Amino acid sequence: MLSRTAANLYWTGRYVERADATARLLDMGARMTMLPGSATRQDWLSVLKAAGVPLTESEEVGRREAVRILLLDEEGGSSVRSALTLARSNARAERTALTRQAWEALNDEWRALEKVPEAEASSSLPDYLEWAQKRAAAFRGSVETTMLRDDRYDFIKLGGALERAAMALRLLEVKYFALLPERDVVGGGRDFHQWNSLLFAASALRAYHHVYRGDVTAWNVADLLVLNRSFPRSVALCITEAADTLGRLALRYNQRTEAQNRAERLHARLADTDMDEVFADGLHEFVQETLKSVLDIHSATSLVYGF
Repeated sequence: MLSRTAANLYWTGRYVERADATARLLDMGARMTMLPGSATRQDWLSVLKAAGVPLTESEEVGRREAVRILLLDEEGGSSVRSALTLARSNARAERTALTRQAWEALNDEWRALEKVPEAEASSSLPDYLEWAQKRAAAFRGSVETTMLRDDRYDFIKLGGALERAAMALRLLEVKYFALLPERDVVGGGRDFHQWNSLLFAASALRAYHHVYRGDVTAWNVADLLVLNRSFPRSVALCITEAADTLGRLALRYNQRTEAQNRAERLHARLADTDMDEVFADGLHEFVQETLKSVLDIHSATSLVYGF
């Protein structure tokens, strides 16, 4: 496969997942701002920080500003709109590498956010977030059910797995930033509702109660999103998928790569970690270190396959 084709398919997978992840960040922010004291906590600032938007501590960010930046922005790949546009652009360049169903999942209604006024997007935010998540789900479903299990499939899956792992970590970062100025509320009622908001945003509430069968606690939420290998959005499962995919590519091209080595090292580290260690060393520090490892896998993949 040409490096250009591999890159386009990889970034198609990443951008689709990024649109979904950004929609989930917005969903979490919207839920958190419904709690008492939101105006003084700057929850929207927490969401934008976790999304990597460069802002200063003194900036005040409201719902409409967050919606403009993370839903409607035209460029950069950080908003839902720009991520879906870039996913479609990359897929269009490799139209013959995709099945009709996979292409149509990206092409149908792709201009839906193009002329949406900021005020309307803010007032109808749940509808637009649901639309974005359905578009991502339609693409993932079509890839799973219609594409051959060859290198085209593998590069799409690899991009999606790495972006999904990063998303789970960024959701945890929102929680950290939201409580950073007010440590006294950790474990309180607001803390409880914020962890619930995180589970809703990750589509993990039912899975959480099925696995842990008890009250929502920081310990168990972090375990589900990071270490639980039965939850499809957990970091551990996403890295397992990435390592397996890189392994298949290495066999296909008869070349073990540094990207595969890094993915396997992170996989092993997560397998040898438990929540006791994570919270003893600091959840924020663990999230930052793991997110860097995920980005390192991406960098190594880009170098190895000439993106």
